[in-house]
Amino acid sequence: MSLLSPRVDRIKPSPSSAATQRARELRAAGRDVIALTAGEPDFPTPPHVCEAAVEAMKRGETRYTTIDGTPEVKEAIRAKFKRENGLEYASYQIAVANGAKHIIFNALMATLAPGDEVIIPAPHWVSYTDMTLLAEGVPVVLPCPEEQAFKLRAAQLEAAITPRTKWLLLNSPCNPSGATYSREELKALTDVVLRHPQVHILSDDVYEHIVFDGNRFCTPAQVEPGLFERTLTVNAVSKTYAMTGWRIGYAGGPATLIGAMRKIQSQSTTNASSVSQAAARAALNGPQDFVPERAAAFQARRDRVVALLSQIPGLRCHKPEGAFYLYPNCAGLMGKCTPAGRRIENDQDLAIYLLEAAEVAVVQGSAYSLSPYFRISIAASIELLEEACRRMQRACAQLV
Repeated sequence: MSLLSPRVDRIKPSPSSAATQRARELRAAGRDVIALTAGEPDFPTPPHVCEAAVEAMKRGETRYTTIDGTPEVKEAIRAKFKRENGLEYASYQIAVANGAKHIIFNALMATLAPGDEVIIPAPHWVSYTDMTLLAEGVPVVLPCPEEQAFKLRAAQLEAAITPRTKWLLLNSPCNPSGATYSREELKALTDVVLRHPQVHILSDDVYEHIVFDGNRFCTPAQVEPGLFERTLTVNAVSKTYAMTGWRIGYAGGPATLIGAMRKIQSQSTTNASSVSQAAARAALNGPQDFVPERAAAFQARRDRVVALLSQIPGLRCHKPEGAFYLYPNCAGLMGKCTPAGRRIENDQDLAIYLLEAAEVAVVQGSAYSLSPYFRISIAASIELLEEACRRMQRACAQLV
């Protein structure tokens, strides 16, 4: 009898985490690798947030807390939702966990029965499909090609819904494409969901404050109040406040769902770090002036790198509307051969070639269910990004 459960075979390790780890290993071995794989800001956590954590420790806030968040951090989250999104939640409608990933995992585990379907527009964050599979659900991946700006359309959604559809999982701005839905685009989707009472929306808003070109962020429950009780609005302090390692995600949603998520969390991690909760409270309640400044820095990087990538024959790069990733189309390089005679058959082959020949680490588009593309993170200095583009240009020029 095997020790391992069959559920382990349903999923794969996170490809983006694997690419980041491989880059670390090569750097440790002395290779000059530029890693553009990690989904985290390169800015520091704001000083006042770090100071709040230190003060919390001095006050002795180092013990277990309420399973799904202290009253103080929940109040900060409630205020944030009302202030920035026009959403009003009671404290018992708020969940706090070890990152947005943990929140989404809890929600899927709490709601999916075997065979229940989750609609996931592609390209999508690598973990959505595997978390669905782990919860015994069925991921229904809907390709959203570049021609439609990597966005799901209402007719696609309508055609994909079945009696077993439980969730529509939306991520705007999107990892990896940067696609950001306007109010009108979201309203077209929420109008479809309104007609199907068995369908709920899980809105992953972690890149909410990283939007470009004057676009305004909207979230589904804000756009369509009629879906308030059928929407789980997920967010985190990780991207906005450069707090990925602090591991604090949160959500607002229906009381029944939040209660079920709390029950699951009570038998896994219990509470998130007490010190991190204090830091998150300071982040949400504190000054926000640096947030648009950082978004502007990401926009400047986007503009520079898109311009450089467009100079590489065989690559084409859609200009994203938000987040801190680019998703270049590499169809023009498929079928070419490396100097060693190896044929580039797919975007994974290209990612391997760029790592070996250019010492630039990227993530293949197949990890996000839409090929042939690759994802690069622009959460790095302009100088480093420019050097990475020079290396990629040299390597791609050697393909024949």
